[in-house]
Amino acid sequence: MRNDDIFNESKLYMPGGVNSPVRAFKDVPLNPPVIKRGKGAYIYDEDGNKYIDFVCSWGPMILGHCDDDVVKAIKDTSENAISFGATTELELELAKYVCTTLDNVEMLRMVNSGTEATMSAVKLARGCTGRNKIIKFAGCYHGHFDDFLVEAGSGVMTEGIPGSAGVPEDSVKNTLIAKYNDLSNVEKIFEKHGKDIAAIIVEPVAGNMGVIPGDANFLKGLRSICDKNGSLLIFDEVMSGFRVAYKGAQSIYGIKPDITTFAKIIGGGLPCGAYGGRKEIMEKLSPMGPVYQAGTMSGNPLVMAAGIATLKKLHDNPDYYAHLEKLGAKLEQGIGDIAKKKGINVVVNRCGAMFAIFFTKDSEVRNYEDAKKCDTSLFAKYFQHMISKGIYIAPSQFEAIFLNVKHTEEDIDKFLEAFSTFEV
Repeated sequence: MRNDDIFNESKLYMPGGVNSPVRAFKDVPLNPPVIKRGKGAYIYDEDGNKYIDFVCSWGPMILGHCDDDVVKAIKDTSENAISFGATTELELELAKYVCTTLDNVEMLRMVNSGTEATMSAVKLARGCTGRNKIIKFAGCYHGHFDDFLVEAGSGVMTEGIPGSAGVPEDSVKNTLIAKYNDLSNVEKIFEKHGKDIAAIIVEPVAGNMGVIPGDANFLKGLRSICDKNGSLLIFDEVMSGFRVAYKGAQSIYGIKPDITTFAKIIGGGLPCGAYGGRKEIMEKLSPMGPVYQAGTMSGNPLVMAAGIATLKKLHDNPDYYAHLEKLGAKLEQGIGDIAKKKGINVVVNRCGAMFAIFFTKDSEVRNYEDAKKCDTSLFAKYFQHMISKGIYIAPSQFEAIFLNVKHTEEDIDKFLEAFSTFEV
């Protein structure tokens, strides 16, 4: 079947024809290509079109599609194990590897998605502190857990939904919204609610209102505020973990969060999430402590095998990150130069191998309010042009663009060549 035939028939059996809203390409607007296979930096659709992939499964495919070592690990494991819902040596191996190669994780709990990791981390923080309220930042998306769907980024922004239907007011009454990169705003919230705040949850590099790195002083200030008020600091490194650096954004900023959440890369591209932190915090989890969280598929052997193969390869090849930085810098510079020459107003934000192009007349994009000013109509026109040139990017102004280690300078040149022919 061809792309359009598959997508149109999918609408009969799946809401909007998709299993995640942004895949529908609703605001671009185009029918999405239906992807058939991928290898390295490239993906291919059912019509036989080839694309240079800058979505990378929304981040996890940092080694490229179907990396030989990851595929081998999955195949070898599948000969003996698919799922047990029981303890395996593979989950020990991955947990031990994470705890011994990262700085701020003494114990780890595996889950099945980024949403599950963040919602569980918040529950743990509440259980540790005996408090109910949390602070999240406008434009930061931490998954579709009810408590988070207040001024979230990404799909909620793209769809123009202020929150989400189906979320009772009681579910968000303990969620306080702060302004990203604005420490004074956080301080004011603590002046009013400090004794009731269990945790601050933040993306140190926001990736769901476009890519917006946190200011160093802002993130360090959050650490100080939490210490002063007995609240926990949760770093949501679902996107940035193992991507902007092997040890995540916290290693770049030199900040020690109390709890860190992971997903995307930690499972080698298979469904996986995790959260970890200091031993005394993690031991509050059942069966050791009173905070209950469970999952039949958590620690699935196939996923653990893929994660081990991926993390070991990243850890043992620091030159991968140098390669990604080199390509990212070239792309950032090239886009800026071309936009200036063509008179297109853009801001390019980047942190390592994740970046965003904002179509805006502003000189910088530092928070949700800045991101909302972007010209989404112009983005849609840009998206249509780029995909017609074989450049596969996220179909939303508010999603990140990702690089993987299989991308080459030639791939970057092709991106820039395509962008250079874009006419406003």
